[in-house]
Amino acid sequence: MDPLQALADAERRPYWLDSPFRPEPAPRLAGDTTADLVVVGGGFSGLWTALMAKERDPSIDVVLLEGRRIGWAASGRNGGFCMATLTHGLANGLERWPEEIDRLERMGVTNLDEIERTLWRYRIDCSFERTGELHVATEPWQLDGLNEHQELIDELGLDYVPLDRDQVRAQVDSPTYLGGLWERSGCAMVDPARLAWGLRDACLRLGVRVHERSPVRSLHDDGTTITLRTPYGTAAARQVALGTGVFPPLLRRLRHFVVPVYDYVLMTEPLTPAQLAEVNWSNRQGVGDSGNRFHYYRLTDDNRILWGGYDAVYYNGGLVRQEYDQRDATFVKLAEHFYATFPQLANVRFSHRWGGVIDTCSRFSAFYGRAHGGRLVYAAGFTGMGVGATRFGANVMLDLLAGERTERTELRMVKEKPIPFPPEPVRSGVIQFTRWSIARADRHQGRRNLWLRALDRMGLGFDS
Repeated sequence: MDPLQALADAERRPYWLDSPFRPEPAPRLAGDTTADLVVVGGGFSGLWTALMAKERDPSIDVVLLEGRRIGWAASGRNGGFCMATLTHGLANGLERWPEEIDRLERMGVTNLDEIERTLWRYRIDCSFERTGELHVATEPWQLDGLNEHQELIDELGLDYVPLDRDQVRAQVDSPTYLGGLWERSGCAMVDPARLAWGLRDACLRLGVRVHERSPVRSLHDDGTTITLRTPYGTAAARQVALGTGVFPPLLRRLRHFVVPVYDYVLMTEPLTPAQLAEVNWSNRQGVGDSGNRFHYYRLTDDNRILWGGYDAVYYNGGLVRQEYDQRDATFVKLAEHFYATFPQLANVRFSHRWGGVIDTCSRFSAFYGRAHGGRLVYAAGFTGMGVGATRFGANVMLDLLAGERTERTELRMVKEKPIPFPPEPVRSGVIQFTRWSIARADRHQGRRNLWLRALDRMGLGFDS
């Protein structure tokens, strides 16, 4: 099918948020209030922090402030992969923290197990399917990358199954596949918006005071109390946790470490049983290919295919604008790639198209810190793999607020900061040249040019 025709009727909004399950907004913060802890941000990072603060100490008074609606941004617009990894994949973690990789992988799996238990405990219905992820190779050079860490995978006891061409096509049938790895227990599929709304409901049931449409405009610290000002009121607390992702930070130092990158996604109409049989996707894994510019895709509970990735777009100046959520050139490109991957689905059309901004940092995985004498904490830079890792980050923030030395806070990954980005306009030049180099590597059998090799030596290692 012609991509323009296939996209003609696609809604320009996130499929997950286009849902009858979306709750009515919580009331705005009106007037002045006090609390023991104020959490800023109503995405996964803030929701997990508020929920677990009440689980740790039911007597604590927690206020959560969200500028728009719960889960409206990256938490409700993503692909719905809830991964065990805390480091944006095994290879990235091994490159940066090799001496900790066994602990990081173990803690990541434990974190995913605890997410699953939380869903059962609070009866959160969000189509959680622990089907794992297929990492597929579509070029010969990608096979080498998949096999590179097999010895370490075996040593760590990770649940990965290597698949040759026929075996991977028996799982999901695409003529583009040359081989793959099935990461069987380290990833679950989830409806991210319903997860966010379920966590909101759990917070409310535990007594968290949730205020939506209450953007925090400023922060004032008198040395004892931190006061957060919104358009209609203030919230003052002795402790604050920031989970605002890429949006203009209340803490100036974060501007040096986080940049906004836009990601784009398509959703197909529901597949018929005959169409689903053509793909033979019986085990319902999530799938990611192994290019530097990679696609990710998966089935929804009504058998649509979510298809996203490839174009990670940085707009010069690091601007965050609503109009950037739609990019027709990328939607057409994604549709072309979809039909090349699944030619047997040539008659399938798309029902939704959307994009959104994610926070990324130079190490591709979250970083953490304290400010204002340890009374304010933050987690940022999840780089598109935060559905699961934000829960770990919330635990880190709560440990830091409590002043506790835990296995989490003693990690070098937690103690270290990423390399900061240069100021504009140098930042834009560096990022755009890096994006060009990454695209060039994909066109030349993965060979990285001098610039990318220099970044690798600096510990930046850009690959997506």
